[in-house]
Parts: sequence; structure tokens; C-alpha cells
Amino acid sequence: MEEKFYHALEIDHDRCLGCTRCMTKCPTKAIRIRDGKAQIRKDWCVDCGECLKTCPTLAIYVEEDDFRKIFDYPCRVALLPTVFTGQFSKYTTEEEIISAIYELGFTHVFPVEFSTDMVHREMMRQMEHAEEKPVISSFCPAIVRLIQIRFPMLVDNILLVKPPVNASATYYHKVLEDQGVAVDDIGIFYVTPCAAKIAALKGEEGYTSAIKGVINMDTLYNKVYHVLKNRPKDYTIDCKMPPSLTKKEMRWSQTGGEAKHFPGRSLAIDEIHNVIDFLERMETTDEVRNVDFLELRACNKSCAGGVLTVANRFLTAERMMKRSQNRDKIPMIYASEDLEALAYLKQHITMPPIQPKTKLLYKGTREEILRKMEQVRDMMCFLPGIDCGACGSPNCRNLAEDIVRQEAQFSDCIFMQRNMEKHGKLDKEHAFRLIEKTWGKDRLNKDCYKKGAKYEGQ
Repeated sequence: MEEKFYHALEIDHDRCLGCTRCMTKCPTKAIRIRDGKAQIRKDWCVDCGECLKTCPTLAIYVEEDDFRKIFDYPCRVALLPTVFTGQFSKYTTEEEIISAIYELGFTHVFPVEFSTDMVHREMMRQMEHAEEKPVISSFCPAIVRLIQIRFPMLVDNILLVKPPVNASATYYHKVLEDQGVAVDDIGIFYVTPCAAKIAALKGEEGYTSAIKGVINMDTLYNKVYHVLKNRPKDYTIDCKMPPSLTKKEMRWSQTGGEAKHFPGRSLAIDEIHNVIDFLERMETTDEVRNVDFLELRACNKSCAGGVLTVANRFLTAERMMKRSQNRDKIPMIYASEDLEALAYLKQHITMPPIQPKTKLLYKGTREEILRKMEQVRDMMCFLPGIDCGACGSPNCRNLAEDIVRQEAQFSDCIFMQRNMEKHGKLDKEHAFRLIEKTWGKDRLNKDCYKKGAKYEGQ
């Protein structure tokens, strides 16, 4: 059965202007403009959030769980990444942040990066036995999906180790069970800085058994900020703090946080377009040689630049670095008194093999696909190559591919429309209807025309 992807990114068509910004920015060319609105091809989307960041009308948003869902569980755990504390200024202490989270209704707070050292050890073990180099970190779910779709030959290079969010949830869920908390009473909610982690955790069939929901980081930030702002000056903090993390654990989610801890030639690359450029060079040239480990992140400055963060990514990264200073010590996970949970995590820290999900441009037999590719090359001889996006496809090549898939027409290109009109092969009324099909019937009905105004020179 073919694996399907769950997607957290959605489009509010009432807000969408069909401005093409998201379409041209999408790294997998998964967006088209039809009837004046953006449409996402779900089988090509990797939930990187580039479209959300560039949308001027906030028409693209990230689906999230209702915050009140946490109260469905007597034991309510906030699975908190270190990047969340980096959203606040240096004058706001971790104790203040954690206490505010408790006030919002959580009964426990647990750090995502608590399992980092054990994750690292398993990654090192798999790296030693890897037949193909470079091995690639599985930390960023958007990158994992990108490789499945655009670089399927590299899926076997991905280390089959759960990222810290999954590993820590697995561990702490077992800890709570061992403490006598009923399984049905445990609600672990991950505070996410990005859409891709929502999509990865929820999956096609719902959340994992350990994680019951996801809270968008900007949502929790606003709630915590409101609590802190309305506290009296003489407020006394009295709450149980989560386990303290080491410098290595606190910096794991930052750019270079993984790469610096692996032997051989290790590279850290962030921002999805940079990643794509690098992987394409790996495939097509000999420029990339003798690389042992790749840390690839979809967001600029890694999780500090996630689409659901609030603070400036550079300031966030700086705050995380400063908060992690003077933290060198033995990871607390090995000091845990719950040895059963530790053993349980060791047994469940790996992932099943990752399957390629090739970005299928065309359907049919091998011969039919080759013929369609030849048709695209022929069409490119006639299309202008301007890549303006006025046809509703990202560029001329994408339009040619859409035509071959019978999802667009040659006459959708406005330059070809003018040429066809010139040679009497297309009348003006038909050309106008083609424009309306892509951009909507009311797109050209501006106020200046309705009021009878004329531009200078008319």
C-alpha cells in the first residue's frame, strides 16, 4: 500500500489573492494558481512552511489542535524544546517561563532534548556500520520528506534513529507508566516550532501512542507572555523544574548542533533551498567528496527559524547559546532511577526503514513516461522561457509538464496567447476566458475601470 503524507499546511481561499509569491518560493514546485487561488499538490508538499513565510495576506496557516484538548487528560505534559525559552529575552528566567506553563494547566514539563545523548550514541553506532556515505540525520522531518520526494536514491543514507522529540516522548511516557499513571490518563503535547513536525508526528493515521497532540509554539508563547505580563511584581515562583540539560543537549537543535559531534568530515546545512542545491551537486557533480555526515535542516538557523516561532531567529540562537553556557556535565538521562524506562527507550530508539516517495511527474509505463519527457523538451522550444508565472505555474518548464499531464493548456501562456491572436488562431474573447480560468473572473475588475477612470495616455 502506498504511503500517504499528512499535511499541516492549509490555505484560506477567502484570504488568498493568488499573488504567486508562495508558488515561486515553494522548493518542490508544489503550488499552482487556479481560478485566482493557490492550490497545493499534497503529494509534492514537504510542509517546510516557505509558502507560509512569504504569504502577504496570512492566507496560508498551520493546522493546530485546540489547546483545551490538554484537559482531556489528568496527566498533562508539555514536551518543551529549548528553542521555546529562546523566544523570551534574557531578562525572563527559565523558572518564570516554566511556572507560567504550569499556570496554563499543564501538570508536567519535560524537555525535548533530554534523550539527545542516547540518540547521538545510536546515530554513531549506525554510522559505523553504514555502507553508504554520507549518512544523513533524521532530525528534520521536512528534509526526510524532501529526500523521499526529490532525492529518493538517498533514502538509504538517512540514519534510522528517532529524533529527540519522539525519543523523549517514548521515554517519559514509560516513566509516567512506571510511576503508576494509567496509560489513558497520560497526555503528552509537543510544542512545535514548525509545520513539518506536526505532519510527521500526526501521520496519516493520527498521533503516535506517546504523543497525543501538538501545540503551535506561537500559540503557547502568546499564552505564556500574557501570564507573565499580568503577574504582580511580588509574585513568588514555586514550581517543579524539568531536568537540567547539558550544553550539547541545549544546542542540538541549532545549526551545527549535531555535526560538531560526529567524526570525519561533517557538514551542517540549513535553509531548504541551500539543502536542495547541495544535494543536487551531490547527484550531478564530483564537487562533493569524502563527506561522512550531513546535518540538514529546512529552516534558516534551524529550529530557531521555524515558521511557528515568534522571536527573531538570530536573537533566538544567541539566547540559546548564552543559556547553555556553563552546562557541561553528565546527561541526566543516565542518572535516572527508572532503569526500565531507559531500557525501554534503548529498545525503541530506532525507526523503520524509510521508503522513497518519488515525485511522479507522469503516469504510465516506462515508454510512456519517456515519451512524455520528450514532449516536454519539444514544448520548451516554443515557450518563451521567461518564467513569469502568469500562466499559474511556477515557470515555463512546470507549465510544459502540466500540459503533458493534461492539467494545463499551451494557450495558458500569455505570450503564446498574443502570438496565437496575431496569427488568427485565437480570438480575444477566448484569450480573456483563459486568463479568467487561471486568475479568476473578478481579477481584472479593478475600481478604476468600474468608476470610468482612465490612465494617462489613454
